[in-house]
Amino acid sequence: MPPLDAPSTRLFRNSYFTQRLFAWVFLAPAVFFYLTFVIYPLVTSLVYSFFNVQAMGPNARFTYVGLDNFRAVLEDDVFRMAAKNTLVWACSSPFLEIPLGLILAMALRAGTRASRIYRMLWFVPVLIPQIVVGIIWAWLLNFDWGIINNLLRVVGLGALARPWLGDPATALPSLIGVTTWVWTGFNMVILLTAVSSVPEELIDAAKIDGAGWLRTLFCVIIPYIRPVIVNLMILCFIGKMKVYDLVWVTTYGGPLWSTETVATYTVKRAFFWNSFEKGYPSAMATLWFTIILIVSLFANLFLLKRRDD
Repeated sequence: MPPLDAPSTRLFRNSYFTQRLFAWVFLAPAVFFYLTFVIYPLVTSLVYSFFNVQAMGPNARFTYVGLDNFRAVLEDDVFRMAAKNTLVWACSSPFLEIPLGLILAMALRAGTRASRIYRMLWFVPVLIPQIVVGIIWAWLLNFDWGIINNLLRVVGLGALARPWLGDPATALPSLIGVTTWVWTGFNMVILLTAVSSVPEELIDAAKIDGAGWLRTLFCVIIPYIRPVIVNLMILCFIGKMKVYDLVWVTTYGGPLWSTETVATYTVKRAFFWNSFEKGYPSAMATLWFTIILIVSLFANLFLLKRRDD
């Protein structure tokens, strides 16, 4: 192949430079927002967690305390309760949302009547802002005039009526039920796509071998879409480890800390306790971020790696 002449080489270099320039022009806004609203707060919290930070702004006073903030966090009874509530939420939600989403996906795959309408109706809760979801369910679960308690009274089960969000025994399960209602539709859509990708030959072979519907589901469909299920479980777990807005709107962490999460407790300590000390909540945020990061890395390295093996 003859060597490129000077004009051709110059044109190639200019074209390459132009492409790189346009790529950075389009990436610049996203990179700017990512650095400003993700990386900078993350690094700032990490640095603050090793200091006693009094007040903010140019007059802030920094006193290096090492790991004292982290020790105080681990000894904080409220933080332990918040961590327990968050872990219960994060560990139970995947086993509620994903099986229900799979059941709905299988129902839609079977070709039920008006399946498009059902798909839209089941997915609508995902589109509603969490603030609005919290307000709606606070009304529905109200003890005096909530629809749920009124229905129980109408059918003669008034003894079961209770202040669902005002009772420490039912507040957290009620909120877990709300998030299940919201996110089941999302899992349904993803799983419907995965189920539709299962080759019909495998399902037909299972039927020929005498496998029923349940055996086909557990021995053919679920193993085939296992990577999708694992990814959804990881996403669900991480999302519930960060739950904040629904709790803030409905219960504000009460009653008696029964629905307090790490996110709501961190925000309270940082902005609502009038202590003007930012090192301690930064240590909470850093510790929880580290836990989520370790779980995510473990899931990606071990759970998803099994798929490739």
